[in-house]
Amino acid sequence: MEQLKYFAGGKWIESKTTKYMDVFNPSTGDVIAKAPCCTKEEVEAAIDAAAAAFPGWSATPLMKRVQVLYRLRDLIEKNLNELTMMVCKENGKAWGDAEGDVLKAKEGTEQAINAPSLMLGESLMDTATGVDTTMYREPIGAFAGIVPFNFPAMIPMGWMFPMCAATGNTMVIKAASMTPMTAMRIAELYQEAGLPDGVLNIVTCSRNEAELFLEHPEVKGVSFVGSTDIGLRVYAKAAKNGKRVQALTEAKNHALVLEDAPISRTAAGIINSSFGCAGERCMALPVIVAQENIADELVKEIVKLARNMKIGPAYHKDTDMGPLVSEGHREFVANWIETGLKEGAKLVLDGRGIKVDGFENGFYLGPTVFDHVTSEMTVGEKEIFGPVLCIKRVKDFEEGLKIMNEHELANGSVIFTQNGYYAREFARRTHGGMVGVNVGIPVPVGMFPFSGHKRSFFGDLHCLGKDGMRFFTESKCVTTRWFDEAELKKTKVDSWDGTI
Repeated sequence: MEQLKYFAGGKWIESKTTKYMDVFNPSTGDVIAKAPCCTKEEVEAAIDAAAAAFPGWSATPLMKRVQVLYRLRDLIEKNLNELTMMVCKENGKAWGDAEGDVLKAKEGTEQAINAPSLMLGESLMDTATGVDTTMYREPIGAFAGIVPFNFPAMIPMGWMFPMCAATGNTMVIKAASMTPMTAMRIAELYQEAGLPDGVLNIVTCSRNEAELFLEHPEVKGVSFVGSTDIGLRVYAKAAKNGKRVQALTEAKNHALVLEDAPISRTAAGIINSSFGCAGERCMALPVIVAQENIADELVKEIVKLARNMKIGPAYHKDTDMGPLVSEGHREFVANWIETGLKEGAKLVLDGRGIKVDGFENGFYLGPTVFDHVTSEMTVGEKEIFGPVLCIKRVKDFEEGLKIMNEHELANGSVIFTQNGYYAREFARRTHGGMVGVNVGIPVPVGMFPFSGHKRSFFGDLHCLGKDGMRFFTESKCVTTRWFDEAELKKTKVDSWDGTI
C-alpha cells in the first residue's frame, strides 16, 4: 500500500505526521493508499515555497511560462489512459466520466495557454496633451487552492492551477484527502514539463491546518470549491484578512420540462445529467420540474432508462454508473432517501441494496427517483450529491420558473422545450448562473466563466474565462509624459499636472 508524500519546493517529502487518511478504491472498498494529514509546519513550508518561487516565476516572460503549459498539455494526452484509470480507482466515477474529468483538466490548460491574449493591456495616447496612459495586468503572488473530492483532475489542474501559473503566480493546492493521487500525478507531469520548483505545491491536511491558507500573509488569494457553509466561512475569513476569494459552493439545479419537449430525448438527457458521475457533481440535475400533463409519461421513461443502467466497477468500460466515493457518503445519500420517504415523496425507483457480483464491498448505490416532491420537502431542496432525482409537478411555465427562482442556490438551471419564446424567456428570467436550453449539464467551455449565482458562489470573479485571468491578476496603470521645449521652460505646475 502506497504511503503518499506531500510536494513542496519541487520535492516529494515524507510527512512527519502521525495521522494518515485512507484513500479507498470505491469499486472494491479496499484501501489503496494513505494520505498524510500534514502538520501545520509542513503546510506553512509549502506556502513559504510558493512565496519564494513567485519572484522568479513572475519575472519569467509570459511566452516562456505558457510553453510549460504546452508541454503539460501534451503530457496529459500522452498519459490520458493512466490518468483516467487513476480517477476511476480513487474516485469511483465510470470510465467515460473519469476520462472527461481529465480532458477538462486539459481544456483548462489550453485556456491558460491563451493567457498572452487574455492578459493584453490597454493603452491610449494623448489622454491629455503629451500624456499617454497604459494599463498592464500583473501577477499577485502565492495562491491557495482548496479542492473537493469529486473532480480530482479538472478542479485543481483545470480550473485553478493552469491560469494561476500562466499569469505568473504560484500556488499551494490542498488536495482532497479522499482523492489526492490524480493531482499528485499531474504534479509529476508538471515537473517533467519543466515547471520550476515551488511554483506548484500540494498538501493533504485537515481543516485545522488549512486555516493557514486563510490567515498567512504570503497567501494573496484563495480559490475554493466545496460546501456552502464552509465556502461562506472561507470567503468571510480570507476576505477579512485582505485576500482575494472565489468560493464555488453547493447547487440544487432544477430543469423545467414543458409539454412540447420530446419525451425520449429529454429523458435520455436527464439520465445523463442526473446520474452521470453518480450524481457527485455540482452541475448534476437532481430536480425535474415537469409540466403536469406530461409528467406521468416522462417519469415512466426516466425510470425505464434508469433501470437499464449498468452499475459496476468504475474501470470496466461497459459500466454506466460506478460507486460513490466512500462508505460514509453512501450512507449519507441512503439517509436522504429515507428522509424523502418520511416527508411523503413517492419512491418510484429505489437504488439502495445494489450488489455487484465480485465487488460486494464496493460503495454502490443505484439510481433513485422520487415523484410528487414539493418545495416543502427537504429532499428536493438540499444538496444530496448522489444519484437521487426528484420530480416536482407544475401546471405551467410560470409556476415552474417561480419554484426554481425561489431556491437559495442558483448554480445552473435548465429548460427542455421546442418553443423558442419560452426558451428565451427562461434564459432571461432564470436566476441560474449557467443556463441550459435542452442541455442538461450547461457547463460552459473554458473560455467562459463557471458562473454560479446566489448562494452557489461567493466572490466577485469566477473561475475560468476572462474572470479567471482577472482573479489571478491586478491592473496597473502607467501614465507618462515626455517634455518638449515649451514644457521644459515651465516653472509652475498645476495640481493635476496638466492632465485635465
